[in-house]
Amino acid sequence: MKNKLSEEELFTLIKSVFNPQETDKKLAIVTDVPNERRSDHEMWQERRGIVYEWFQQISNLRNKFSFDAVDLYLYENAESNNADLPDTFYKINTIEEPVNASMLSSMGEEVARDTILEQYQILFVPTEYSATAPLKMLGKKFPFRAATMPGFSRAMIPALGLDYQKVHERVMTLKNRLDKAEGAVIQLAADGTTYELFLDLRHRKAHASSGLIRDRGTAGNLPSGETYIVPYEGENTEDPSRTSGTLPVRFGNDLLLFHIHKNRTYEIEGAGKTAAEQQNFLKEEPAYGNIAELGLGILDSFGIDAVGSVLLDEKLGLHVAFGRSEHFGGITGPLSFNNPKNVIHMDYVYVPSLQPDITVKIARLQYESGEEETIMENGKYIV
Repeated sequence: MKNKLSEEELFTLIKSVFNPQETDKKLAIVTDVPNERRSDHEMWQERRGIVYEWFQQISNLRNKFSFDAVDLYLYENAESNNADLPDTFYKINTIEEPVNASMLSSMGEEVARDTILEQYQILFVPTEYSATAPLKMLGKKFPFRAATMPGFSRAMIPALGLDYQKVHERVMTLKNRLDKAEGAVIQLAADGTTYELFLDLRHRKAHASSGLIRDRGTAGNLPSGETYIVPYEGENTEDPSRTSGTLPVRFGNDLLLFHIHKNRTYEIEGAGKTAAEQQNFLKEEPAYGNIAELGLGILDSFGIDAVGSVLLDEKLGLHVAFGRSEHFGGITGPLSFNNPKNVIHMDYVYVPSLQPDITVKIARLQYESGEEETIMENGKYIV
């Protein structure tokens, strides 16, 4: 399996994704590092190796893009996916292992986060904990374009070599359907039982994550290949959300049932340690139970396999997410959580390698006209 990009391939990727212009003068590669509460591990170390490798390669390509600067920044990890980023980053010239947050001040120059976001036009952000949500929000203030890559690993390298124009066209076909839909019916079969979840898609527009990050003030995932939408959360109290039903989720050998009403999980049914942990977390953080996203990934049809990281795996097929949604246009944000360290946006992806023994029997969209369209049967798109 290919596990490294050549300089030419990296050049092609940057040109395809960002379409750099003469006004794009500064590119930064940004990544997070362990601290005393979040220990280092092999995959994190591997990612830092990729980061430094790309830093050197893109530095060599600087003149081909007319960049004045290609810089590398580290920051103390935010401790959970999509939690707010720290205010301070550190500009460094090399990465010498081991690395942790306590060493940052001695490794390089301290720079305010917002200064970086204001001065750099293009950002690569391969991190341990997803920075997608906070960068989407910060993109409303600053004119950068950011490719966020939480959990990126060498196993994902092949997905960076796709024809993202074709990915974009396929994603837009599904986005146009979600834009028109007022509801979605998802039927999932697990352990001989079929469960149904209705998602209220009124008052929302879908988003395309197709690998083309060309508009200023935007952040999107790489690898890419999905369209997604935030179900209506009932912010108008006179018009409650109609999202309701049951979503089965498998954790290892345990099948848990998320029971949902008015777009909120009110009960998690199941036995065992995992069920208890999920039930306790929902009790501690009710915002975790918010249905934050219906996603339609398409990379399975491009021959891409799951690698065990949500960054890529959610792009393979249908997925449903819980928790934070305001970065996608919803109303549930960090202030909705009781503890800022618990802010989360968690995707559950329904492809066989990730949710074994759970099959998407039907995914059907409902339109304002009363027409219905089945877009998926038995785990495969039929549109």
